[in-house]
Amino acid sequence: MENEVQCKKDEEVLAEIYRNSQLAIQSICNILPETEDEDLKKEIESQHEGYEKISSKACVIAKDRGIELKEPNPMKKMMMWGSIKMSTLTDGTRAHIADMMIQGTVMGITSLKTTQSKAECSDEEICELLKELITLEEKYEKKLKNYL
Repeated sequence: MENEVQCKKDEEVLAEIYRNSQLAIQSICNILPETEDEDLKKEIESQHEGYEKISSKACVIAKDRGIELKEPNPMKKMMMWGSIKMSTLTDGTRAHIADMMIQGTVMGITSLKTTQSKAECSDEEICELLKELITLEEKYEKKLKNYL
């Protein structure tokens, strides 16, 4: 019985990793068409690849463990899209787009660190993937600050 509780916690951590990376991918897809600065566009595309790799790793782990990962809430995705479109309509500058990306990244880091502090992760592969995503997001935040 205790093992079931432990597995549930691992599942929640994996679900958070997947949800976070999927929302980041969605945000990037929404913001890329609004990005005119070529250097920033390349940085954001590079970040997209990083989130895709994390998302893929989460899917492989889930498949190996028989865990079903749910897609992020469609309403949340639609609200993000609308928010990005409205925000870039009034200000499409490189600094503003970088700021929007940083805000999303910081929200992701906060969410992941909260998960990390509350989780009793027993699956080493899931724990490592969580650490990898946090490190990746912290690196992205630092890089994006160069565009402010």
